[in-house]
Amino acid sequence: MDEQTVLEVLRGVLDPEVGINIVDLGLVYKVDIHAAEGTVHLKLTMTSPACPLGEQIAQEAVQVVEARVPGAKHATAELVWEPFWTPARMSGEARRALGWRLGGG
Repeated sequence: MDEQTVLEVLRGVLDPEVGINIVDLGLVYKVDIHAAEGTVHLKLTMTSPACPLGEQIAQEAVQVVEARVPGAKHATAELVWEPFWTPARMSGEARRALGWRLGGG
């Protein structure tokens, strides 16, 4: 169980408002793994604190990690607001999907 595996699995969790996964949107701030205990703690954010789907997306992320990451027995997700999310956190793939230029918004 490693961070790359967790991030790959989290690419299956979409932000339903934009249809792009939470990793490429830059919503995953931290993956804390304790392999010996089989636990994964995620620090996630949303594009806005007013996002009505934050808890739903966080719960889906937990379910996906527990179901698809080998060795993950228990996962938790914490929504955080610092640092505040900006479009600069998005991957080039997410920017292209939204029709944004790679050098800016």
